[in-house]
Amino acid sequence: MWRLLDSVSYPVLIFIAVFMLLAPFSPMPHVVEKLILLKNGNLTRAVDIFDLCFHLAPTVLLTFKYLRKRNIK
Repeated sequence: MWRLLDSVSYPVLIFIAVFMLLAPFSPMPHVVEKLILLKNGNLTRAVDIFDLCFHLAPTVLLTFKYLRKRNIK
């Protein structure tokens, strides 16, 4: 798994992460909507939890890649 993550370049991963954080662009990104639901304690439906995880996954992968490269050197 680490080899696959290492093979993806930073610009590609950054583009995917930003795109997924902002999608859909109108009227409000899903991540913002789901984080508001989480803050208010209304994030209870399984589809909403999956949607939040789906949209945050590329950002989590980008964070793992950065921390992994930082710890190796």
